[in-house]
Amino acid sequence: MDRASVAGIFLALSGLLIGQALEGGKLSSLVQPAAFAIVVIGTAGAVLLQSEASTFMRGVRMLRWVFSPPPSQRAGLAREIAVWGLHARRDGLLSLEKYMAVNKDKFVQKGLRLVVDGIAPDKLRSLLEMEVTAYEFGERQAVKIWESAAGYSPTIGILGAVLGLIHVMENLSDPAKLGSGIAVAFVSTVYGVGLANMFFYPIANKLKTIVAERVTQYEILTDVFHDIASGDHSRVIEERVACLLSRP
Repeated sequence: MDRASVAGIFLALSGLLIGQALEGGKLSSLVQPAAFAIVVIGTAGAVLLQSEASTFMRGVRMLRWVFSPPPSQRAGLAREIAVWGLHARRDGLLSLEKYMAVNKDKFVQKGLRLVVDGIAPDKLRSLLEMEVTAYEFGERQAVKIWESAAGYSPTIGILGAVLGLIHVMENLSDPAKLGSGIAVAFVSTVYGVGLANMFFYPIANKLKTIVAERVTQYEILTDVFHDIASGDHSRVIEERVACLLSRP
């Protein structure tokens, strides 16, 4: 569990609720199911309209990374790279075939397969760079749904406010209904702006960082596979490992 994410959400909500209380407002006035439905469902629909269903679902599944990020693979990759380099120099490239089955990462499997198949180093690098580019594009498209949600929700919050005011105007003759209509109007705006800036944008930025970390690892692995296929000195591979471990 990422405690920073939990603490961030707690502080954001606390600031909003404490501010409401200090101004003398009732916390219950912020609970408006109609406004919440307008903003959340409307935003989800707008994002789904601009995205492919698979991309949308991928982005939704990524949400768990905010609270439970994928474990770092740096140390494990560093050990594996050292073993690959040792066996490739001592036993030949074909000796790396046994490591393909035990590694679950598809990118690593492909890199090892290209090395074992004897693909020319420059061609191998080109193929793996294309793989990294495709992976990064797919992941960033999935993350983009949260950025899009942050862009749409304030506007949809304004739509909710307009709907609330329309409801107020329709019931001017019934003062009992005026208060609820005005509350929905203003709370819709609070929901739209609050969700965008306290949740959607932070979620998108955190997911971008996680994706960038994985892409960086794949870029270093691309260089490693190129070095192994080229028969470079083990010192070169050790420098790659050091680069992998030293990145912030």
